[in-house]
Amino acid sequence: MGITDPAADAATTTRADFDVVIRGGTVYDGTGAPGVRADVGIRDGVVGAISAAPLPVSPTTRGVEAEGRWVTPGFVDTHTHYDVELLVSPGLGESVRHGVTTVLVGNCSITGVYSGTVDVADLFSRVEALPRESVLTALEQKKTWSDPAAWRRAVEDLPLGPNVASFIGHSDVRASVMGMGRSTDPAHSPGRDELREIDRRITAALDAGFLGVSTMTNPWDKMDGDRYRSRTLPSTHASWGEFRRISRLLRRRDRVLQGVPNLNTKVDVAFYAATSTGLFRKPLRVSLLSAADTLAEPWVNRIIRPIAWAANTVGRGRFVWQHLPTTFKVWADGIDLVVFEEFGSGREALHLADEVARNELLQQESYRRWFRRDFEKRFSPRVWHRDFDDALIVACPDETLVGRTVGDVARARKLHPADAYLDLVVEYGTDFRWTTTIANAREKVANRLVNTPGVTIGFSDAGAHLRNMAFYNFGVRLLERVHQAQRRGRPFLSTEQAVHKLTGELAEFYRLDAGRLEVGARADVVVIDPDGLDGESLDYHEEAMPEFGGIRRMVNRNDRAVAATIIGGRVVWSDGEFAPGYGREFGAGRFLPSGETVAPRPAAARPVETRGQTPHNSPA
Repeated sequence: MGITDPAADAATTTRADFDVVIRGGTVYDGTGAPGVRADVGIRDGVVGAISAAPLPVSPTTRGVEAEGRWVTPGFVDTHTHYDVELLVSPGLGESVRHGVTTVLVGNCSITGVYSGTVDVADLFSRVEALPRESVLTALEQKKTWSDPAAWRRAVEDLPLGPNVASFIGHSDVRASVMGMGRSTDPAHSPGRDELREIDRRITAALDAGFLGVSTMTNPWDKMDGDRYRSRTLPSTHASWGEFRRISRLLRRRDRVLQGVPNLNTKVDVAFYAATSTGLFRKPLRVSLLSAADTLAEPWVNRIIRPIAWAANTVGRGRFVWQHLPTTFKVWADGIDLVVFEEFGSGREALHLADEVARNELLQQESYRRWFRRDFEKRFSPRVWHRDFDDALIVACPDETLVGRTVGDVARARKLHPADAYLDLVVEYGTDFRWTTTIANAREKVANRLVNTPGVTIGFSDAGAHLRNMAFYNFGVRLLERVHQAQRRGRPFLSTEQAVHKLTGELAEFYRLDAGRLEVGARADVVVIDPDGLDGESLDYHEEAMPEFGGIRRMVNRNDRAVAATIIGGRVVWSDGEFAPGYGREFGAGRFLPSGETVAPRPAAARPVETRGQTPHNSPA
């Protein structure tokens, strides 16, 4: 950590020109080292001192009171789909208010770098459950680039809230080279010249500082729009030879391959693990979804550790799983939920965007028999358990149904649960809202997973599935679990280990200039109040999103847990409020290229209200 000794370095600690002083907190530096009580002084966007003795302040120094609180590096969110949202709302406040100071975009093979606006909207909207018209409008208004270097410049010109790093999406590249029609048609494969062009475009992204390539082999993710609706993403049609070419490019540059395996067969998990190995070659960093304890397949969590051990210990690789450190609970409006993409009858319903046509389908007896057969298959691959006794109705025009499960309704009506569910969808449409738990409900298993070698924190999906889930506060949730377990006398992880998993461990794997709190580092810092880790992180909230047509998205609102978020030396969030002009008039974050040290935004880009906004003797 490099705590400054005032006697040994008087020049640093006696200068009363810090922009910000965080006073009296327990400082965790992100390396896994135990916390120490210290002041943190920030000057010109950089950590200037970490001192066991009180740091001097001037009349223009902003004080952040941290007595009894934890001071940590800002959290790193490695799996977001903010690619479109950052164009229209670059503050990304839902993450920042929960301590996230660095986000990774471009996951799951989809980016908006090379492809045209309509193609990008069709790639994103259905897969990530975003309103297509809003996505298309944002792209038509903001997209001025057609290559990675120009995309990077456009992002750097935004008043970014958090720092942003990005993968290049394999589906984006493949569609831009082959055309969307051919790239999503299994009858077509890229020719030799097209493969070379795919290589060239990926290399251009790596040259521009992109972290690596994101891929997708899971066939459940489907295209939106009218042209190629319900086709699987371009990346799912690539051959193993095409994937091996990508691995070779990334291995040479020490970049990252992010992947989503085929959840039907699961056999390509072996490819991702094997391509990571470093026997007789350089290892490849591979990050794969997902280390989860699903209710549908509770045995699967047992294979997480052996696969990582085989790849990393026997194979000398750099393979990690992503794990969401909270219960994976989802909500749905009617039938609008990605889990229905798992089986044929569900895909058939979601293929119909028109509600009238969809309802006509759902009322057909032949369709209902098909739907019931899908539900009754005992050994089909699945993520969703398909148990309507764990489908709680939370909103409905018939208020007598609220608080009951779909299974309850089925028994009351003497119907098959699948028929009762379809009746509710037809009768009430998207006004019928329900919730169910998908994964990570067993505390003992969740605690074991977060401690498993080769398992990292990720998979928040921030910015996607706006009506289905909200894991913007995943970092707070992990700290809350750790804190409460310690108070009960049953610790499964120390506070310093949890902070390391949210910060330094991720920054090291993805080769990011982030995740550490040390003198000379860019000042991306979070102040956590452990008194706010009181269970509120699981509460349900909604907030209108004017940038996307006013859709009411699910959000988190446990704001007592994060006392302050500081990005590039700017106090952007404190006392439950954002700084005036945040994400509109000024930006605090930077684009983070792979493996490069990045300075804070220049002083000219940091408005003067940073200084003197709060008197030095007032808590933030």
